Amino acid sequence: MRRSAVLCRATAGSAVALVAVSLAVTAASATTPCRNSESFASWLDAFKQEAAAQGISRSAIAAASPYLVYDQRIVNIDRGQRFFAQNFLQFSDKMLAAYRLTRGPALIKKYDAIFSRAEQEYGVPAPVIVAFWGLESDFGAGMGKDQAIRSLTTLAYDCRRSDMFRGHLFDALRLIERGDLNAPEMIGSWAGELGQTQMMPSEYFKYAVDFDGDGHRNLLRSVTDVIGSTANYLVSLGWRRGEPWLQEVRVPSALAWDQADLAVQHPRSKWAEWGVTLRDGKPLPADNLPASLLLPMGRLGPAFLAYPNFQAYQKWNASLVYSITAAYYATRIAGAPPMYRGAPNIPSITPEQAKELQQLLTQAGYDVGPADGKIGAATRTAIKKAQLKLGLPADSYPTPELISRMRTMR
Repeated sequence: MRRSAVLCRATAGSAVALVAVSLAVTAASATTPCRNSESFASWLDAFKQEAAAQGISRSAIAAASPYLVYDQRIVNIDRGQRFFAQNFLQFSDKMLAAYRLTRGPALIKKYDAIFSRAEQEYGVPAPVIVAFWGLESDFGAGMGKDQAIRSLTTLAYDCRRSDMFRGHLFDALRLIERGDLNAPEMIGSWAGELGQTQMMPSEYFKYAVDFDGDGHRNLLRSVTDVIGSTANYLVSLGWRRGEPWLQEVRVPSALAWDQADLAVQHPRSKWAEWGVTLRDGKPLPADNLPASLLLPMGRLGPAFLAYPNFQAYQKWNASLVYSITAAYYATRIAGAPPMYRGAPNIPSITPEQAKELQQLLTQAGYDVGPADGKIGAATRTAIKKAQLKLGLPADSYPTPELISRMRTMR
């Protein structure tokens, strides 16, 4: 999803690896059949020649050579990715354990001068950086256990996404050549991500900064480099200085629910006019800051205004569940109270029901892409259209009732 289009967060040694793979059901592209047309030995020889032709030194290629090998286990993981379907409340409950909520502020206090410098230079607040730091690697405790060059070599050779991983492998060699890391220490996720906020090599090469001034960009061991580099990367994703990212709100029951959509933006003054207030009931600022109403559990669950900076979260990881969790985590670190969880027993659907719903929507003429059980943006848009047609509250949230009503349309 994020950055490399890897289908799940791939921090194999961290808590995220145990949970973030539960963001969705198996993606269709993960099972697309393909076959390699040449032997690995021939492919590797051609790859080394191309690396040299691109100006990568022979010494860097030689340093990486012990790890330029094929590992069938990596392909098996990539082809066999299977995810559980978890809703936002389930996922955030699992990921935002109490120790993460206390550890984040403690680290901000410990590295206050570094975070202050990062915010001054890049405009990214400390809670935003720390939330990614916690979710991606448990603050550096779990960055993965796989040799990144071996993983990248395997995935660059494998036919499924070879072009993408080929680029990352070239940049992994450039990291060695630049002196940021040496080949043996490049231990990360099974998909090749590196460092305490898990960057793919191309992102590492382009956006990592030597924030501690030691001449290297080390996102494995230098907390200072991690903080500065994460801020720099977020700016590349469109982060806007001085603006909020997510804010919990209270929504009136009479709201036009079809306006609750990330594709729909209104000034805060308009949301205020429609009766949306701050979580504590106080009025929203009556300004022109654009915002979308986000209802991750539908109209019966928690409600948030998502501001333009939320788009950086979606670019970091395209999973809406992950993005909202990361953004909400940052608000908690910044001092926001626990969210209102909504009505008890909010209806939900299973992965099998999600797949059936997608099939029903497709049969009704809505474009949801492959029926893979993943409730992504296209499916949510189709759900809203179907809800409007059926006279249901158009909050884009899948429910058993919607499935039942859709069955009668066949």
